[in-house]
Amino acid sequence: MSVFKKFAGQTLIYGLSTIVSRLLNFVLTPIFVRKFEASTYGIFTNMYSWAAMINAFLAFGMETTYFRYLQKVEEKDKAKVFNNSFVVTIFTSLIFLSTILLFSNDIAAWFAKDNIDSIGEYKSYVYFVGLTLVVDALAVVPFAKVRANGRPLRYGILKLANISTFVLLNLTFIIFIPYLIKNFPHTAPYFSSWFVDSWLGYVFLSNFIASGLTLLMLLPEISTFSFKIDKVLLGDMFRYSFPILIANISFIINENLDKMLMPELLPKNIADRDVGIYGAIAKIAVFLSIFVQAFRLGAEPFFFSYAKNENSRKVYAMIMEYFVIAMMMVMIGLSVNIEWLKYFIEGGSPAESAVYWSGLFIIPVILFNYVMLGIYMNLSVWYKLSDQTRYGLYISGIGALITIILCYLLIPRYSYVGAIYVTSITYLVMVFLSYFWGQKNYPIPYKILKIGAYMLVGIIIVYIHYTAFDRNFWIGNIMLIAYIMGTVFVERKTILRIMKAKN
Repeated sequence: MSVFKKFAGQTLIYGLSTIVSRLLNFVLTPIFVRKFEASTYGIFTNMYSWAAMINAFLAFGMETTYFRYLQKVEEKDKAKVFNNSFVVTIFTSLIFLSTILLFSNDIAAWFAKDNIDSIGEYKSYVYFVGLTLVVDALAVVPFAKVRANGRPLRYGILKLANISTFVLLNLTFIIFIPYLIKNFPHTAPYFSSWFVDSWLGYVFLSNFIASGLTLLMLLPEISTFSFKIDKVLLGDMFRYSFPILIANISFIINENLDKMLMPELLPKNIADRDVGIYGAIAKIAVFLSIFVQAFRLGAEPFFFSYAKNENSRKVYAMIMEYFVIAMMMVMIGLSVNIEWLKYFIEGGSPAESAVYWSGLFIIPVILFNYVMLGIYMNLSVWYKLSDQTRYGLYISGIGALITIILCYLLIPRYSYVGAIYVTSITYLVMVFLSYFWGQKNYPIPYKILKIGAYMLVGIIIVYIHYTAFDRNFWIGNIMLIAYIMGTVFVERKTILRIMKAKN
């Protein structure tokens, strides 16, 4: 059981750094929704949806490939794994940077649609977001090296530096400078030549500066890089990573295509507004996404390093159980506290608040989607450890196909509600396929009935809270406490064994 302490300890450090980083970022959400109308926030959401897609291409699956090949090569060859992985991201970044520089006008015009007057602004957005993506891509493998070296604390410091810079710059551009201009008119001349109040581009500029600072802080890891490439090893790594690349792109399609297509599939007078509502309400689910991300950061290097142990599959199964239990607690906790969490997406006026809050009813489904995402991430260990990454391509490809078809069917009729249900259906199919193929090729003894029971009880609690009790804060939290106490009682023997285990 000591292995669980080790895994939990590293995941806790990743989790704390991720939580603090996301909370700092979350501070910006109420500022953004007060500063920008829902339609403007929709532009923000749409741009970052495309950025997520491009980021998957630039990383080229090298993060997972790096972890895998560290376990496959001899100690003396581990430097070659880093060199090969990093040179791939250099190559993809150069291609993308050239594309941005050559076709920035065309890309800006495409984003601007029929609004010719805004092409100049969109060109600035494209430059800032594009440069940020290049810098972030170059940081992927160095960040993986930090995690592979078992340094979650350094990882957390780097991430905190990134988000702190991003938040402080946004506060400067959105609050501090306008405050100076308004209350100290003599400072206005210092800003009049370049500052534009309420300009969305400052968000993207802040992101670029923060990412650039983080890359500089990763120089100790990058400094070990050499252009001495092992072509045979690189070819082997490509064969492993290419299905992961396609799977990652397909997966990003599943997560973000709905936001990309909404401006195309909805009437122009509501498209940006509904994308803005969708982006804002999704921010409330940030705490569950934090949990999923923290788990991934701790789990991926752990799963690879622990694979050679005799009882590894039993350990993976138990990790899944308690991961799902913890996710359901977070899902219930966020759902039953929605009546005060909604003030984090309060608009700048009562009318604007009503626009953002009109989507609150669908938040439990967004949270459920994150639960399914976490389960899928956990399940995906089988094809990565067995070097059958083509199955990741199959699963994500099928998911992407379902997403594309259902988006065109449901978004025009149900807008962001349809988009959210598309994600639910897609993740359910992907989880089923991964479990089905995984049990055939790399069986792991998951306790499906037990996991399903915890999920079902959690879903029933949220459903009753929303329908029978009209989202009542007190009744909802009483049910949450009852769920937690019941879980502790049922799992008490296992919890005690883990706590008593010696390192």
